Amino acid sequence: MRDSITIGDAVIKPGERRIYELPVARLYTHTPMTMPVHVIHAKREGPRLFVSAAIHGDEVNGVEIVRRLLNLKLMQQLRGTLIAIPIVNVYGFINLSRYLPDRRDLNRSFPGSHKGSLASHLARLFIDEIVNQCTHGIDLHTGTNHRTNLPQLRVILDDPEVERLAKAFGTPVIINARLRDNSLREAVIDKGIPMLLYEGGESLRFDEQVTQVGLHGIIAVMREIGMLPKKKSGRKRRREPLVVRSTSWIRAPKSGILYSKTSLGATINKGEVVAKIADPFGENEEKVIAPASGIIIGLLKLPLVYKGDALFHMAPLEEIDNADTVHGDIQAEDFQSEPTVGSS
Repeated sequence: MRDSITIGDAVIKPGERRIYELPVARLYTHTPMTMPVHVIHAKREGPRLFVSAAIHGDEVNGVEIVRRLLNLKLMQQLRGTLIAIPIVNVYGFINLSRYLPDRRDLNRSFPGSHKGSLASHLARLFIDEIVNQCTHGIDLHTGTNHRTNLPQLRVILDDPEVERLAKAFGTPVIINARLRDNSLREAVIDKGIPMLLYEGGESLRFDEQVTQVGLHGIIAVMREIGMLPKKKSGRKRRREPLVVRSTSWIRAPKSGILYSKTSLGATINKGEVVAKIADPFGENEEKVIAPASGIIIGLLKLPLVYKGDALFHMAPLEEIDNADTVHGDIQAEDFQSEPTVGSS
């Protein structure tokens, strides 16, 4: 028989499924606040995976991914333990804000300390109560500041286990992204725990395609590490994920009103006009030219820009390991091996 798992003052026994409200700092109105944690602790041994969302409180698409994951009947076949935290930054979530009330970024506050700021306290709590219980992790994010992202993973490809899980997840793009100081990903990897960071869509919006890719990816990883049974047969991917070693931004050459001529997933050629920027009177226009051939993996949705603003996030073809497989625009569904999962 497996051991029980303890989170806060809750003891979850093998075969038990429970939602636990992990206490966090009260509001200054003295209103209690909690971080909701959903634990499925299966009777059978297996890996222990955390799936977290809304570390940035305005990144709501991950919350929907977690909701659908927990509602799948497939979870009845679970081995090991799934710890799902749909809303990590509860303060930012209720205020529709990326940040904590003191304007700190929780994802720049790890591993945290019980003697520091509110962000530091919350980070330390998450490490102690969640991360330290787990063998694997998946953290869900979206674009920010009026930007949207093509579904993608950001990982360290030097780790063979992380690379294996990233390819199993099945996003269109896997980016070899450096670790950011004091991020959750850095703190988790420092503990030797393989972790994937999923990015897709934009803040304060649901995106069905991003939700489907994220949900499929988590299920595929759970199958890969033995938490769920392998598929006997079924849909095969039409394409393998594109492995990107580095990315770059196309920036605004002047201030003005942006008129984009491209879209997420588009393959662009060096010298191609990807946008134009005009003044409000329509008298002066300047073309935005692609400096290299590549794939658009992120873009600004706000049409008002200043000189130097990041407009398009690009994966240059010369930085894609398997660039020879790029033929035309990228369609996210081509990279999935799981069938579409309903929204109910």
